[in-house]
Amino acid sequence: MKKENELTASKGLITLMLLLLAMSASVYGITQHVYVIPAIVLTISLTLTAGFFINNPNEATNMVFFGEYKGTSRENGFFWVNPFMTKTKISLRARNLDSQPIKVNDKLGNPIMIGIVLVWRVSDAFKAAFEVNDYESFVKIQSEAAIRKLAGTYPYDNFDDAQEEISLRSGNNEVHEELMKELTERLAIAGIEVMEARISNLAYAQEIAGAMLQRQQATAIVAARTKIVEGAVGMVELALNSLSNKKIIELDDDKKAAMVSNLMVVLCSDKAANPVINTGTLHQ
Repeated sequence: MKKENELTASKGLITLMLLLLAMSASVYGITQHVYVIPAIVLTISLTLTAGFFINNPNEATNMVFFGEYKGTSRENGFFWVNPFMTKTKISLRARNLDSQPIKVNDKLGNPIMIGIVLVWRVSDAFKAAFEVNDYESFVKIQSEAAIRKLAGTYPYDNFDDAQEEISLRSGNNEVHEELMKELTERLAIAGIEVMEARISNLAYAQEIAGAMLQRQQATAIVAARTKIVEGAVGMVELALNSLSNKKIIELDDDKKAAMVSNLMVVLCSDKAANPVINTGTLHQ
């Protein structure tokens, strides 16, 4: 596969001064009634002016001579080349692609909406101009293809805390690295350098968003209840050990069971407990 090669162009100011001098001499000759040679020199000089071009910062110019690629000029300034060369400008500036969220299926088959922000620039002007038909359209289409492949590689979320599988929502670094790798491979044919790529939009599709929200809420409630129960068990154990060590009161198994039951109800309840004052004995 052919790659970009540097073309060294002539300094434009020097060539411009020579052409202006030649045209001035030709005009002077015509005024002195010498027509043939001055007319030929003037015609050639005017034709050569088509070879001037300007390269702005972060800009490259591809040179093609009758269908043959001659090179690319990246140097900034005012230059001159063969006037019969076709000159094609290519911007080397960094650009952003903010893709609209598209509906795809994740690894588990759930429909999700996902979009990315891509920062890219042209690194090979030859490939960008001649290896693909329209490199800007190529970037958009291949980015969408990369999004679809990425979404099919990972699940949207991981509801099982014990599961270590990477998900789109939680595996930030790993997912972004995979996205960068996929885009770099796809866009290399067009001479595009991927500077950064990140997921900018991620959500369940509208038809399952409500159900998935309920599932997330239920998972959060179960996780919270698990922590509450663990804490309550520790507090009950601490209370029983303290009463036993300090010999404040002797409790048999039935009394311990009743105390544990009451404490667990109080500690695990989602509402404030209403105290009941017992004016009798422990057995009443």
